[in-house]
Amino acid sequence: MFHESGWYGNWGAVIASIVLATFIFTVFVAKPKKMDWKSYGLTEAFIISLFTEMFGIPLTIYTLSSILKIDIPLNGLTGHLFATALAYLGLLELEAAVALVMVVSLLIISFGLILLIIGWYEVYKYREGIAMTGLYRLVRHPQYLGIILIMTGFMIQWPTIPTLIMYPILLYIYHRQALKEEKYMLEKYGEEYRRYMETTPRYNILKKLFK
Repeated sequence: MFHESGWYGNWGAVIASIVLATFIFTVFVAKPKKMDWKSYGLTEAFIISLFTEMFGIPLTIYTLSSILKIDIPLNGLTGHLFATALAYLGLLELEAAVALVMVVSLLIISFGLILLIIGWYEVYKYREGIAMTGLYRLVRHPQYLGIILIMTGFMIQWPTIPTLIMYPILLYIYHRQALKEEKYMLEKYGEEYRRYMETTPRYNILKKLFK
C-alpha cells in the first residue's frame, strides 16, 4: 500500500535519516560526560517519530483524514501539512505551497546546523575558561539555539502529532539545561561570567548581530 504512493514505506530512508540525525545530535550537542539522558532520550524520540512518519508510515495523515473527514492523498507533497493546509484553504497551489514551506524550513534548518557545528568547534577551543569569541560573542548558547532552530525547521517542514507534542517539552528542557549551565559557570567564574551574561543575550542572536 505504501509503495503505491512512491514515497511511504521507504524504511531504508527512515533508518538512514535516523542514524544521520542521531550522529549529528550526539556529536555536536550531547555531552557524554555529563549527559542529560532525559533531553537525549526525548530528542531521539523526536528524531525517530519525525522520520518514521516522513518516510515510513503516515500516521498523522491517517489520523487527520479520519477526524476531519477529508481525503489526503499519500504522497511526498501532502506530508508537508502546512502546505497542504494552504492548498485546502485555496491560498496557494499545493506545489507552490510545498516550495514555500521547503525554502523557509531549509533556511532555518541550515542556520541551525551552522550554529551547532561552529558552536561545537568554539566550545572545544575553550575547554578551560569562558568562550566569548565568535558565535559566543553574539549569543550565550549557540548549540542549544541551533538544535531549537533545527527542530523548528522540521516542525514547519513535516509536522506530526507526536512531534507537536514533544516540541514544546524539548524547548523547556533545553532552556532548563541552559539555565543550569549558566549557574555552573557563575559558580566557577563569578563576576567574569556575570559581565559576559550582561552583555550577551541567551538566545537572541539578532540582538547583537544587527546592533
